[in-house]
Amino acid sequence: MTTIINILTLSRILLAAIIFVLLMSPEGYFMALILFILAGVTDYFDGYLARKHNAVSQLGEILDPIADKILILFVLFGLAINLSSYLIGFIGSIVITREIWVGALRDLNARNGKSDATKVTFLAKIKTTVQLLTLSIYLFGLAINNMLVIVIADILLFISLFITLYTGFFYTLNTFKKNEDS
Repeated sequence: MTTIINILTLSRILLAAIIFVLLMSPEGYFMALILFILAGVTDYFDGYLARKHNAVSQLGEILDPIADKILILFVLFGLAINLSSYLIGFIGSIVITREIWVGALRDLNARNGKSDATKVTFLAKIKTTVQLLTLSIYLFGLAINNMLVIVIADILLFISLFITLYTGFFYTLNTFKKNEDS
């Protein structure tokens, strides 16, 4: 079962690259939306199956959030190129910077026996959900060729950015706060 779960997780990385390529042509927009929804379904099912079958693995715990980040970043940068949007490109750059920073904090905390300081929070899960919803709306707007939907997605992108930065700040505070015992 663990193998099937890990294949579902890895499929998101492959789908991310395919979606990126599909975004380079208007004929690919609808298929990009469908594949993005499929990627979201794999995200749900790999976690659901891992919990249901008690097949949570260390590899899966590491791969799942990485696959999510790869999917989000490929789509953000694909959209930035497609829409010639410096806004999306800049926000995508901030998101990747936050992810690298939080990864470094997690490594630091693991080395110092403080892994709980950067344990995934409920708000971080909300962050990923809002990011995925925002990207879905962008893809839907492209698929139906409606710029008003794109503007709505731009607004959601700012909300997503705020949550992304807030969770990164929260993890930073938790990492560097003094121990109560000291």
